[in-house]
Amino acid sequence: MSQVRSGVGEMLGVLFERYHVPLFNFYLKLTGNRPVSEDLVQEVFFRILKYRHSYRPETAFRAWMYQIARNARVDHLRKRRPETSWEPEMSPAVEPVDTAQQSQQAILLHSALMRISEDKREVLVLSRFQDLKYEEIAQLLGCEVSTVKTRVHRALQELRQIFHQLESGKSLRGKGLDGGWPRPGSVQ
Repeated sequence: MSQVRSGVGEMLGVLFERYHVPLFNFYLKLTGNRPVSEDLVQEVFFRILKYRHSYRPETAFRAWMYQIARNARVDHLRKRRPETSWEPEMSPAVEPVDTAQQSQQAILLHSALMRISEDKREVLVLSRFQDLKYEEIAQLLGCEVSTVKTRVHRALQELRQIFHQLESGKSLRGKGLDGGWPRPGSVQ
């Protein structure tokens, strides 16, 4: 990034190769929408180039990049209402699942993730899927490390609860919150 900052534009390609997949996965897990995620990744790299002079070498690049990513997402949400529905035919950007049970659990996990609040989803995606350290997340969110730990803990508790409800088919069905998914073994 220091080279990009000093005007070596070709090095942006190196950063893109290294970080476009993690950014795409970050956005896909937050939005559930492939085209929007692709557009947001492009926007992040445009902003990295545009705001390269604001990068401070003593700052961790990933934390700076994810701050840009968060800002790009906020700007996108302001322009357009978020769509958090997830289509079953939408394939994840991660390795394909090899068994039906694992596939069903992945669908339930994603569905549960999309049902928790935006702030809880974001902190989980940053910590669990993007592997940011709590210190980096705290810097990104402008809070203490202990606050990040608490938020992650609470988000995991809520995610676990929703996942188990979805898995057992309880309480969320009949309230219009099952996302239109058929119960396992049911005929449509």
